[in-house]
Amino acid sequence: MNPNVVAVASDHAGFALKTLLADELRALGYQVLDLGTDSGESVDYPDFGRALAETIAAGRAERGLVVCGTGIGISIAANRNPAVRAALCHDTTSARLCREHNDANVLALGARLIGDEVAKDCLRVFLGTAFAGGRHQRRVDKLGAAV
Repeated sequence: MNPNVVAVASDHAGFALKTLLADELRALGYQVLDLGTDSGESVDYPDFGRALAETIAAGRAERGLVVCGTGIGISIAANRNPAVRAALCHDTTSARLCREHNDANVLALGARLIGDEVAKDCLRVFLGTAFAGGRHQRRVDKLGAAV
């Protein structure tokens, strides 16, 4: 798995923010694997959340970014795959803690709920924060355990 590759996906409501953040990723030196959508024309977020989750599960990217109007629907879709730990974040504190405590591998954002600069800050913090391990590891292990 290449840690320099970040997969991105959105529905129509998240298209503009996904595009802005893909450009930010490139500026930060990451390779972007854009899984769509490619316009603001109406599409179904589960299709794009699933595509990103399958990409993570296949090892084509170590981390991902999903965006829809609220971030809720597309994060639910992505989290249906046991290889994904998508965290919906609204600020840099949640972006930092989802990495430190939950080893989140997908950042979910709501384009209708977060401004561009806060979204960029969340992305940078998400990518720059390591998993703390320790006591958190056993909890993360339980996330992947059979129900």
